[in-house]
Amino acid sequence: MAEVISGPIQLHLLQPGQRGTITRINGESALRRRFAEMGIIKGETILIERNAPLGDPVEYFIKGYHLALRKEEAAQIEVTLNGGANG
Repeated sequence: MAEVISGPIQLHLLQPGQRGTITRINGESALRRRFAEMGIIKGETILIERNAPLGDPVEYFIKGYHLALRKEEAAQIEVTLNGGANG
């Protein structure tokens, strides 16, 4: 039986091709403000495009543009998974 993720998870744990809806943004106020300026806000859908060859940073697609975030930054963002591995 496969494990089903029902609650929010950190963004950096998703795999390429998965989509999530942002449910919470943690971190210091300066980081949260920077995320908001980039369009990373509660309720937005974000797609994991691909990982860099060494695993960091990760490329995401949100609000019509591509964005690279370090895993430590992405760990501050909680999402709920949308659909399966292909979104």
